[in-house]
Amino acid sequence: MSSKTKIVVLHVKELIYTGIFAALGILFIILLIIMFLPKEEKKETMSTVMQTTENSYVPGVYTTSLILNDNVVEIEVTVDEKNINAIRLVNLDEAVTTMYPLIQPSFEDLADQIITNQSLEGITYSDDSKYTSMILLDAITSSLNKALENPPGEDGE
Repeated sequence: MSSKTKIVVLHVKELIYTGIFAALGILFIILLIIMFLPKEEKKETMSTVMQTTENSYVPGVYTTSLILNDNVVEIEVTVDEKNINAIRLVNLDEAVTTMYPLIQPSFEDLADQIITNQSLEGITYSDDSKYTSMILLDAITSSLNKALENPPGEDGE
């Protein structure tokens, strides 16, 4: 029986390159799986924005200006001594609604929740309009802070 001896020569440089490309390939596959898995839609809540149930307001109409691409939109909040009566968008231009299609439905949803709860606690909004809702909620909070008799941070000085 004759056996032929085979000699295999492995170059360290080629082994390192193969290992690196294999690791990159595995990392790429994991990244693709993470990116394309379906994500479930969930609602976010504003945890502690402001407690308005214990506050008393100075009756009146308070506005906060919101500038969106050189267009000024005002958010108007009407309050009496203990209640938030109305929240509405003023000067909403057609150009703004075209450029920001989520602004009107997001605002209506936030306004309904705030008037129903008479508070800014527990406000929810969908992930689709997260940033739009946050901007609108900040403007509404600013208007309500103007209406407070003792705004947060003031010690009656």
